[in-house]
Amino acid sequence: MSKQDMPLAVRMRPITIDEFVGQAHILSSGKLLRRAIESDRITSLILYGPPGCGKTTLSQIIANTTKSAFGQLNAVTAGVAEIRKFLADALERKRRTQQKTILLIEEIHRFSKPQQDALLPDVEHGNIVLIGTTTANPFFTISSPLISRSQVFELKPLSIEELRTILIVSIQNAEQGLGQYHVDISPEAVEHLINICDGDARRMLTALEIGVITTLPDKQGIIQFTLKTAEESIQKKAIVYDQKGDNHYDTISAFIKSMRGSNPDAALYWLAKMLCAGEDPRFIVRRMVICAAEDVGNADPHALLVAHAAAQSLEYVGLPEAEIIMAHAATYIASAPKSNASYAGIKEAKKDVEMGRTLDVPTHLKDAHYPGAKILGHGEGYKYSHDYQGHFVKQEYMPNQRIYYHPSDQGYEMKIKERLRKWRE
Repeated sequence: MSKQDMPLAVRMRPITIDEFVGQAHILSSGKLLRRAIESDRITSLILYGPPGCGKTTLSQIIANTTKSAFGQLNAVTAGVAEIRKFLADALERKRRTQQKTILLIEEIHRFSKPQQDALLPDVEHGNIVLIGTTTANPFFTISSPLISRSQVFELKPLSIEELRTILIVSIQNAEQGLGQYHVDISPEAVEHLINICDGDARRMLTALEIGVITTLPDKQGIIQFTLKTAEESIQKKAIVYDQKGDNHYDTISAFIKSMRGSNPDAALYWLAKMLCAGEDPRFIVRRMVICAAEDVGNADPHALLVAHAAAQSLEYVGLPEAEIIMAHAATYIASAPKSNASYAGIKEAKKDVEMGRTLDVPTHLKDAHYPGAKILGHGEGYKYSHDYQGHFVKQEYMPNQRIYYHPSDQGYEMKIKERLRKWRE
């Protein structure tokens, strides 16, 4: 296949590290990874990041600059036998010529544990330098022994300006890009492609190429790439979201922390991301119920009722209408006064139970309803609260009295605080 027959995203891959766009946090001048590449001192690496951020391109740049032998496998298609043959060849090459071998494994998270373990001895003894690329968090998907023998670098989604640079260069480049087509792209089309591709340069360039090669030029021989063309070329946004990986946990974490931090706007955004990505709505409402108790608590007791109602309504109404109810609950929790006094109290009480001597129930509080309880003195001396003024009477409810619940000054809990102050006095 000639280079012009390859997809635009492949043709436009940079050859050198100076041509690479993005990932300045690991590749700018003086950074460890850049120094290692330029000095040809690469150790085993795991390159982790979302699609289209440059993992494979960076691996190819390493291949272009290294004096080592270079091989490439894809975890989707490679088997243990193929891996072992490559490792044997690398060991023989090292024995005969002392030349290192770099092995690139794309989508390494798709390897099973036996396949990953097959790499360990050769990585350990320096027979190969492993470069693994993955879209999944390696700390969830790659074995700990392999992680401990590698440096992990996280690549970020490309920024708007980085994507704009790649797009404009691709349109203007006549040799590898689309320069021979004479494209006039509108600013609105540029913004649409950049926004919808969601940091994925490959997806942006694929949409750009489809739009260009399927649009007839005008009388002047110019292809008018309009907003309509862009919308047709990249019709739906692909949300990067792995329901079993770090996107799942990171997004729900952001959602909970936004509600805890009293930011309903951010809470709605993260809720929308999860709903659009197909997250299990039951998982979302369960977390809202927990947040209502943990972070709002008695500062607004209605928050737990609203969250619980949302969970029940989801089962009764179903999606998509239940999205409205979930948004109602999320904004209520986010906008409510906050207190974690109940959560902090149970943590402290559990600590005492787990670490200290277990306290016996005072005799007057023990169950006195069964035959023989009176003989044991159970319940003797118990004071029934409703027989006293204000439905309160002071008596011992636990030996070695401790205070675990410290009400805050927030919302309704301020009233609880004042009430408890009087009773405790």
